[in-house]
Amino acid sequence: MFEFLELKDIVIMGFGCIFLFLWLLLFFTSGKYNSLFENLTEKEYPLKELYSMGYKIMEISSYKYKGKLDRRLRTDLSVLYEEKYTEYYLRVIYSQSITFGLLIFICGFILYGLSGEVAMLVLCLMMAGVSVYYFITLSEKKIQKRSDELLNDFSEIVSKLALLVNAGMIMKEAWNEVAYAGEATVYQEMQRACEEMDNGVSEAEAIRRFGVRCIIPEIKKFAATIIQGVEKGNRELSYMLKAQSDEIWGMKQQRIKREGAKANSKLMLPMFIMLIGVLIMIVIPIFTNMGM
Repeated sequence: MFEFLELKDIVIMGFGCIFLFLWLLLFFTSGKYNSLFENLTEKEYPLKELYSMGYKIMEISSYKYKGKLDRRLRTDLSVLYEEKYTEYYLRVIYSQSITFGLLIFICGFILYGLSGEVAMLVLCLMMAGVSVYYFITLSEKKIQKRSDELLNDFSEIVSKLALLVNAGMIMKEAWNEVAYAGEATVYQEMQRACEEMDNGVSEAEAIRRFGVRCIIPEIKKFAATIIQGVEKGNRELSYMLKAQSDEIWGMKQQRIKREGAKANSKLMLPMFIMLIGVLIMIVIPIFTNMGM
C-alpha cells in the first residue's frame, strides 16, 4: 500500500494522525469543563459542546488574558453583557475560536487523505485562520448591530420624553412610562435603568449607566442632557429635551439618506454583473454567425 504513496503524502498523513490523536485526547479529557458552556444558546454559540476543548488548550498554555486584544475585547463585552460576566464571555470567545479553528484544521488532513490534493489542506488551513479571526471579531459586529437597533427607536423615545415632561410629568415617571412602551433594545436598556432606580440607585446614576451601556455618542449626550436638566429643574429639562429631539430627528433623516445611498451603491455590482451577462448573450451569437 505504502509503495503507491509519495514521501510527501506519508509525512502529511503522519502529521494528520498526530493532530487527530491530540484532538481525540482533548475531546476525551476536557469533559470536566462542559458545564461552563451549558447555559449558552445553541443559535448564538453553535457546537458549544466542543468548546471545552478550546478552553483546555487555553488552560494548558496558561494564557493570562492581559494583552492588548484582551483589553479591547473586555471593552466590547462590557457593552454587550453585564460587567460581572465580561471575564466569562472573554474565555468563551477564545474557546469558541480555537475549537472551530482546530476542527477545520483537522478536517483539512481528512480531505487531503480523500483527495490527495495539497490545495485542500492549504484551503482548510486558511479557513481555520479565517474562522479564528471571525469569532474573535464577532463582538464588534454584534456591537454595530446593537448600535443600529438602538438608533432605530431612539428619536421616538426622545420625542415621547419631551412631550411627557413638557406636559408636567416628572422625569422619573416619564422615564418609566416610555421605558415599558416597547420591547426593542433601547427600551430594554431603559427598563434596566428603571430596575436600578427601584433598587436604590439614584436617578442621575441610573441614567448615566444607561448612557454608558448604550455607548452611542447621541445617547450618551442625551443621558448627559437629562442629568443636567434634572439638576436644573423640570422646566429647564423640557426645553433641553425639545431641542435634543429636533436635533435627533434631523440626524435620523441624514442617516436614512446615507443608508439609501449605500443601498444604491450595493445594487451597482449585481447590475454590472447582469450587464456583462447580457453583453455575453448578445456578442457571442454575433461572433458565431460571423465565423459561419
